[in-house]
Amino acid sequence: MSEPEAPQDVAPAETTAADRPDPRFQARRGRNIALALGLIAFAILVFLVTVVRLGANVLDRPL
Repeated sequence: MSEPEAPQDVAPAETTAADRPDPRFQARRGRNIALALGLIAFAILVFLVTVVRLGANVLDRPL
């Protein structure tokens, strides 16, 4: 039996369309990252507003 040949290195100028990522997936990934950052920012905003509104009243509450 013969050994399988190792794949030849492909120069960057010789890449095919199949080697390049699909622009639709790149766009979707960008939207997903933007949505995740927006949700994180919203959660931080809600937390900060809650802390500011409660302020020192947290320490004065009965246990």
